[in-house]
Amino acid sequence: MAYTTFLTIIIPSIMGFIVTVIGTKFVIGYFYGAGIVAEDRNKEHIKRIPSSGGIAVSLGIIVGILAYTFGSRFVFKPAISISVLLAAALAIMLIAAVGFLDDINVKARRVQTTDMKDIRKGLKQWQKPLLTLLGALPLMAINAGVNQFNIPFIGIVQLGYFYPLIIIPLAVVFCSNAFNLLGGFDGLQPGMALAASFGMFIYSIFFGNYAGTLLSALLLASVLAFLPFNSYKAKIIPGDSFTYAVGATLVAIMVLGNAETFGVIIFIPWIIEFFLHLRRRFKVTDLGIRQRDGTFRAPYGKRTYSLTHLVMNHAKATENTVAIYLTAFEGAFVVLGLLLKIFGVL
Repeated sequence: MAYTTFLTIIIPSIMGFIVTVIGTKFVIGYFYGAGIVAEDRNKEHIKRIPSSGGIAVSLGIIVGILAYTFGSRFVFKPAISISVLLAAALAIMLIAAVGFLDDINVKARRVQTTDMKDIRKGLKQWQKPLLTLLGALPLMAINAGVNQFNIPFIGIVQLGYFYPLIIIPLAVVFCSNAFNLLGGFDGLQPGMALAASFGMFIYSIFFGNYAGTLLSALLLASVLAFLPFNSYKAKIIPGDSFTYAVGATLVAIMVLGNAETFGVIIFIPWIIEFFLHLRRRFKVTDLGIRQRDGTFRAPYGKRTYSLTHLVMNHAKATENTVAIYLTAFEGAFVVLGLLLKIFGVL
């Protein structure tokens, strides 16, 4: 890429980073006062902290996209269709809004949710995939991406209209909801999102296109800005607005950046999590039972219904180590995907 092309990625990313930091600091105080909170059950004493930090992250991504749009109008010639970028921005906004609806359904007293009682009731299980389908509409409307798929050991498969009308909505619904399944520990969701977005960024630079590079850089910058606020002894919970928005952004990068096969590889941890949860019909908690020494015991004994349970059953798991192990697990699939591409398998 030319020097000026790198600037058109770096400057929007810096703006996205700054907006995410400022936005997160704002919503911490605002959401706490508004009662948009969640219970942190992993500490010695349960406490309520602000939730739905994903609103600030999605805002950072959107501002980055708008910064690029502004620059393309007055400063430089765009390397990507602005209508495509704005469609991606609309998709992310719609998905984040669905997550926010899930986050703000907070009750004064605990109610039964999945396999535990919690103050956050959220949306009903059937409502989540239906509403997240809205996020696919902008990408479907512009017939985003290339209507072909490179399947390892098989080759290029032409999908035609099956791609925008079937594959894209299924990908948006699955990825946004599956990404939401794995969490519950400080630093876990932004840590894994950071690994995935970094992988997408590296892939896009060397094997993808400008659209994938720009969107993955914006996602990487916004998640990196948010991570310190959700690290151990978190000041804010990411919430469903985070998981849904990140999942939708990853799909947009896969579709617009022609990185579908690589995207499937790095999404394997969430695919595994989906099937683990399915074994108990999604009535599962990822949380563990806190011990006196600060470690966690899996809630279902040796039965594993989440990757977090796997860590708790095979390691002396503190809140930090659960996040570190699973972030490293995601990082391993990023490396695997890059190696498969380098050696011509993808």
